[in-house]
Amino acid sequence: MKLRKKSGAIWLLAVLLFCSAAFWGFNRDERNFEISKNLNIYYTLFRELNLFYVDEIDPGDLVKKSMDAMLSTLDPYTTYISESEIEDFKLMTTGEYAGIGSLISKHKDEVIIAEPYEGFPAFKAGLKAGDVLLEINGTPVSKKSTDDVSSLLKGQPNVPLTIKIKRPGVDKTMEKKLVRENIQLKSVPYYGMVSDSIGYILLNQFTDKASGEIKAALKELKEQNAKSIVLDLRGNPGGLLDQAIEIVNLFVDKGEDIVSTKGKVSQWDKSYTATKTPFDAKIPIAVLVNRGSASASEIVSGAIQDLDRGIIIGERTFGKGLVQTTRNLTYNAKLKVTTAKYYIPSGRCIQALDYSHRNEDGSVGKIADSLITEFHTKNGRSVYDGGGVLPDLKIESERYSSLSINLIRHFLVFDYATLYANSHDKIAGAKEFKISDQEFEKFSKYIKEQKFVYESESTEILDALKKSAKEEKYFDISTNEFDALTAKLTPNLDRDLTRFKDEISDLLAHEIIKRYYYQNGGIEYSLKEDKTLLKAIEVLQDKNEYLGILDGSIGLHALNK
Repeated sequence: MKLRKKSGAIWLLAVLLFCSAAFWGFNRDERNFEISKNLNIYYTLFRELNLFYVDEIDPGDLVKKSMDAMLSTLDPYTTYISESEIEDFKLMTTGEYAGIGSLISKHKDEVIIAEPYEGFPAFKAGLKAGDVLLEINGTPVSKKSTDDVSSLLKGQPNVPLTIKIKRPGVDKTMEKKLVRENIQLKSVPYYGMVSDSIGYILLNQFTDKASGEIKAALKELKEQNAKSIVLDLRGNPGGLLDQAIEIVNLFVDKGEDIVSTKGKVSQWDKSYTATKTPFDAKIPIAVLVNRGSASASEIVSGAIQDLDRGIIIGERTFGKGLVQTTRNLTYNAKLKVTTAKYYIPSGRCIQALDYSHRNEDGSVGKIADSLITEFHTKNGRSVYDGGGVLPDLKIESERYSSLSINLIRHFLVFDYATLYANSHDKIAGAKEFKISDQEFEKFSKYIKEQKFVYESESTEILDALKKSAKEEKYFDISTNEFDALTAKLTPNLDRDLTRFKDEISDLLAHEIIKRYYYQNGGIEYSLKEDKTLLKAIEVLQDKNEYLGILDGSIGLHALNK
């Protein structure tokens, strides 16, 4: 009897497995049929378009746009990389390319040198910020796009280039001869001591050499008596996952969880731990972040926070917790496809819950409390998911006035700095230089001579409000109030130059300093009055406050909150 029951159960199980396999096979075949059918429709549609559309079409461009549009419906990070874009993709992951070592930019109808990198061919040849590119090896570039000009400047290393330029303030055109070189952009463009015992490291990208550069900077700073470290990840968009893991491993003990990934293909799910002996597992750390700190930056800052290894200062981070895997396609193209999500040691995901509630810059917007889940750090502090890493101490980034933004957007700060640098052989050091009252008056006169006009977002909103008030017939009873607001909010150059003198002087000084001391000088100057950095220094110098944040007695993640 028991044997018959057991035999019947086996048969039932076999039937269920057969039905499941058949059903799964049916679903798979149906899915494959749908894919095949739609690809065939797409092919026939494109063939008919190409044959009968009234105007000539560019097949490659049209297909590229259709693929981009398809992928944009998924998430912002799943993208198609064409063969022509592979070099830019390699630059993002390695920081390497062959070129002249300079940023270029479009200024009106001209392409200019925006910033030469110190020590590279453009710098060695004497090219300066503001130089207008006229010809490259005899090819006129005056009306070309920055992409076209970039393709002429980049290419095989050890190739000589002759660049014809026009320098503002100089009557004659000039020719500069240089040799294209392999350019390795640093992941750590700057590090140094910001007090007698506190070292500072700026990491601006996670290329394949990032952790090595961080380790080298740490070693040198400790030799200079650094007892605490500030790691600046503000504006760092991320990069390679393995580099984020290795950087965290520099500060945490072997065996600590750092990050895990979970996706559709469970076999690819993986947990990453610290596999090496740390460089220094005890040194106090402050990590600086803002809304531009994304992906790998959030893994580092999130892991440091979840493990209570250091404090996080600044703004909520961007909220990109998605893993991209690069898949090879035919004709040397690639697909960068989102395959998983990141989870940091507390178990939370740093990915924003959806893509519809984001700020204009793409960072995390407002999230409903009901959608947020509570997690806990190693010491029991409350931390939350929902998007990005919330800092332990919140410091808002500086917001510039509409006047300052427009002066930058219209290249007036840049152009004045160009003229200044071309007429002054030297200036004071990066930490000492400042704009005098007399120089500010010269700048004010210069922008008026350029017939500079600007609008503000406030006046645009006010105009929209006026229109609504008129449509709803409230305007007549609010005329005086509208007139008063209009008088206050309408841009007034003389008034605004006086009101925002300090921030405009700061922007102008920063741009001028970069002409003499390049990237390092600009960074040194910007750190002088950096509120977030100053707060980090203050906390690192106060052992009780630092430890209080980590044990949950104070800060945004205090245990009683």
